[in-house]
Amino acid sequence: MKFSLYQECYKLGHKKIVWIAPLVLLVLMVITGYSIGYNQSRLLMATCYDAPDWIMLIIVVVGATTFSMEFQDKAILTLLYKSPNQVNVYLAKYLVMLGYVLLLHGIAIIFTLGLWGLPLNSRVPWSTIYLYHQPLWTNMLTTAVVNVLTTLFIVSLVFLLSCLINSTAVVTSVSLLMVFMGQFISSSFLNVNRWSSVLRWNPFNMINLTRQYYNYATYFDTSHLENFQLLIGTFSYTWLFVSLGYLIFRKKRF
Repeated sequence: MKFSLYQECYKLGHKKIVWIAPLVLLVLMVITGYSIGYNQSRLLMATCYDAPDWIMLIIVVVGATTFSMEFQDKAILTLLYKSPNQVNVYLAKYLVMLGYVLLLHGIAIIFTLGLWGLPLNSRVPWSTIYLYHQPLWTNMLTTAVVNVLTTLFIVSLVFLLSCLINSTAVVTSVSLLMVFMGQFISSSFLNVNRWSSVLRWNPFNMINLTRQYYNYATYFDTSHLENFQLLIGTFSYTWLFVSLGYLIFRKKRF
């Protein structure tokens, strides 16, 4: 496992997009700060200037290029040859991607603290009570933790698609479509009133987890699930996609 982790860290560290991504994230956060409005500081601070959505976008691109491209270019064969078993290769990719997800969220928090000190929006004390009767700094940290779980769900989906489809472009396109259109797809399912109690547990609905945390009033009407139900669903689908991905990965012919 140590060798597989080293290999994955080495490969990820030598991808330009990995180092460019934080700069892209900063630019998008600044644009969000200007576009949302001067008096929306509390929302911006609680959501790290909408960093959760931008991080999911980055992870889809990075995840697809680091996993699907290896299938497409047959580079996965070298990793499998050097590793004692396939599960080490598969899990190493998840663990390294988890580390990168945590890193991006940490960077987003640092950027938020920096942007808070600039005259980008009205300055609000971090001790201000906001969501769920908690101070803003708690809201920010909780949003980050919740979005780590949502992003890992996206990672599991990207890896599953990568095992099924040997095309980086297709995997990236489908994943982005699901991330940004999942809410609307789920809403279409829930319009079928007869089965809404079952269909509300569809995987597209789990993408709403982070957004519902910081905007419960709006997204509950869309998801029809409480926060803890979305959390359970996200965990469940993540494990399901990870397991299915590994089963396909193990039986895949390269």
